[in-house]
Amino acid sequence: MILLVESARLEVMSSDKVVEDPAQDTEVSREPADEPRQPDWWHRDHPTFSALTGFFTGLLFVALVPATYVGILSLMFDNDRVEELFPFVLVTLVVPLALVANHRTRRFGTYFWIGMVLTAVVVLGVGALVLWFLVTHQS
Repeated sequence: MILLVESARLEVMSSDKVVEDPAQDTEVSREPADEPRQPDWWHRDHPTFSALTGFFTGLLFVALVPATYVGILSLMFDNDRVEELFPFVLVTLVVPLALVANHRTRRFGTYFWIGMVLTAVVVLGVGALVLWFLVTHQS
């Protein structure tokens, strides 16, 4: 009986998978340490992953890209020149347009645009509401 169990254990160890406990049939795959780890199913196949990442990427895009652009320009030029060059930040809208045009990234690009538009609407709406409140309640 012991000889039979030992021969089964040797057979299992010679294959690609290692059985830790033959009674439980728990398998652990042996992967070489030098290979990069592939993304889990959540990053590849989950239906909301691209929607969430696209939306929040669009939100960050609206908040960070113009601010970074102005910050870099203000380090290199005076304020009048920065104001003249600011409209060129619209060139960065090519990135979300390219994401929507490509079939593989269309879902991500669509939610990217939704995140950008909703962020802009919220920022402009809150700004207008605060401005209205300050003007009407000025004493």
